[in-house]
Amino acid sequence: MQQKTVGQELTDDELLSRFRMTGDTSCIGVLFTRYTHLVYGVCMKYLQDREDARDAVMDIFEDLLVNLQNHKVEIFKNWLYVVSRNHCLMILRREASVDRVRVQWMEAFSDEIMDSGDFLHLDKNEKENRISTMLEALRWLNDEQRTCLELLYLHNKSYQEVSDITGFTMNQVKSHIQNGKRNMKIILQKT
Repeated sequence: MQQKTVGQELTDDELLSRFRMTGDTSCIGVLFTRYTHLVYGVCMKYLQDREDARDAVMDIFEDLLVNLQNHKVEIFKNWLYVVSRNHCLMILRREASVDRVRVQWMEAFSDEIMDSGDFLHLDKNEKENRISTMLEALRWLNDEQRTCLELLYLHNKSYQEVSDITGFTMNQVKSHIQNGKRNMKIILQKT
């Protein structure tokens, strides 16, 4: 009887067994080819963006090398579906968390910088425009000012924590934040 080579003729279980025993990554390559369409479909369903879905597919299959060594998989196709779904949900949670933090940061930062207090009353598009404008303005600051402002407002760090993280003295932190806010205001007034 002819011995089976790594290819389409092997079952998922045979490929997984061979991978676990030999570490032959070409087995995962075959599974990748076999199930790319399934994983991509799941990623498109949840992420609704082609580039994001492609990136997620690649991340999922890169993680397979480690995950398959650590998990006992009964039915590969079903397991892969769940892994793909969970990966996409984690991306969406992370994005929602970042968006929530951005909005909170912008509420505090915008009102303080712009002396207006109107951020809460803006509609969603106006808030997004303000956030984009402020993030762009933040990029124009020098590294010290930008770092201190991001740590203080975006990461909710105290002045002392900013000092500890950056290595700046407390007076330098206060100066970078004060000068950064002033420069942000100037940049925003110009735009």
